[in-house]
Amino acid sequence: MSDLIAHAHELRKSFGDNEAVAGLSFEVHRGEIVGLLGPNGAGKTTAIHILLGLTTPTSGTVKIFGLDQQKHRREILRRCNFSSAYTNLPANLRVWENLRVSSLLYDVPNAAQKAEELLELFEISDLRNRISGHLSSGEATRLNLCKSLLNDPELLMLDEPTASLDPDIADKVRKILRRLQRERDISMIYTSHNMRDVEEVCDRLYFINHGRVIAQGTPAEVIRQFNEDSLEDVFINVARGGELVSEGAKK
Repeated sequence: MSDLIAHAHELRKSFGDNEAVAGLSFEVHRGEIVGLLGPNGAGKTTAIHILLGLTTPTSGTVKIFGLDQQKHRREILRRCNFSSAYTNLPANLRVWENLRVSSLLYDVPNAAQKAEELLELFEISDLRNRISGHLSSGEATRLNLCKSLLNDPELLMLDEPTASLDPDIADKVRKILRRLQRERDISMIYTSHNMRDVEEVCDRLYFINHGRVIAQGTPAEVIRQFNEDSLEDVFINVARGGELVSEGAKK
């Protein structure tokens, strides 16, 4: 069996005159965490929405678990999950009710026990009866992470999962994700503007700008490739100038 979990090839997506994704290709192998890195508007979230089937690409192909994403979306999504700091679960339901609904959608066995374990893992078990709309942004983010792990996904897509978390909780979440990756061999696609997240969590990354890949490799390889001192320096250079400094050149 191939260890290739997800493969996006020459994805393009236009919204009117704006080409949000411009020939984007990347792949994810079993058991690795792949970062999609880039400034606001680079095309990261659009790419994830295409993988989830929420957005139809203008052109290009996506295969997940060796299956065509557009032809086998339901089958694929049963084996995936998603979390974002900017997507909230229904606000009128209690925390445990939201997890119950999600567990029914994924037909999760031993759902109540699984939900309790995840609430404890992310340190929000005391909030199980709280109305979800009354949670803080950080609490809602952790609830979303609980939801994303209910079905033991083979591919987990995380869009800015620590954006609303304080440094202590963000550190705990990074460690949880790394541990789950090792224990369960989960593949993850991870977007973040937090360079500490990227360096600590991601095995490989694709640096995206203007909807296309401009660099790829391990975090250390990208830093060396463009002769910068840190990923943060690379990021700032791209965000301010739009292009990376080529290898051997200096700012």
